Amino acid sequence: MDMSYVADRGLVLLGCGKMGSAMLAGWLDGGLPASSVWVIDPYPSDWVQAQGVHVNAELPAAPAIVLIAVKPQMMGEALPSMQAMGNGETLFVSVAAGTTLGTFEEVLGAQTPIVRAMPNTPAAVGRGITALIGNSEVAEAQLDLADKLLSAVGQTVRLESEAQMDAVTGVSGSGPAYVFHLIETLAAAGVAQGLPEAMAMQLAKATVAGAGALAEAAEEDPSQLRVNVTSPNGTTQAALEVLMSESDGFPALLNRAVAAATNRSKELSGG
Repeated sequence: MDMSYVADRGLVLLGCGKMGSAMLAGWLDGGLPASSVWVIDPYPSDWVQAQGVHVNAELPAAPAIVLIAVKPQMMGEALPSMQAMGNGETLFVSVAAGTTLGTFEEVLGAQTPIVRAMPNTPAAVGRGITALIGNSEVAEAQLDLADKLLSAVGQTVRLESEAQMDAVTGVSGSGPAYVFHLIETLAAAGVAQGLPEAMAMQLAKATVAGAGALAEAAEEDPSQLRVNVTSPNGTTQAALEVLMSESDGFPALLNRAVAAATNRSKELSGG
């Protein structure tokens, strides 16, 4: 099962906001014909309408994939229109936060193959990471296909159970916001030490982006990279003694932050 199967049978993209548009751009760049894609969106952007895809047109009866990228609060309106495709060969892939496999099975039918995925916002620049889990109806080839589709916007990981999705939300789903806040506060701390605002922000952005790229590219793990740049009794060590404090440094703070996001995710998805 590969992209030619999708091209032949068609792909329906339900919702084409930022995440949907990022995925669509990745698929078209990867060679999926625009004529094989149907986009359903009440307010399609000018960009979407210029791609040559079918926009709000009549759908094929049994497409290869229906990818659900509507906001969770729109799900109640959007899903029932897809019921006719349930319990068949069409694979449903959802990137909507908080909507469980069980909820989809209730609406679409228990025999419907469904993959639930959690991408994150760096998908907009092709640097996302998406966690995937399929229900019992999903064949290995279908999971591979979902993986390939979501690889268009970054890396993928496969979960062992749907229960892990809440923790994924706490780490990578909500995580970009933690990093944005780190950039904000690192820049503000630079200003407090006498740097101009624009320069402090440029230094903070480049430092976080560069360190992230180095952490991904390097063979050593982040702990070793940290040791590599920490001279005994030097400037980095002075800062790390503050940040690595077990009581009020990063270890305690991030543990509490990720736990709070994970618990809120459980509440929102009724877990």
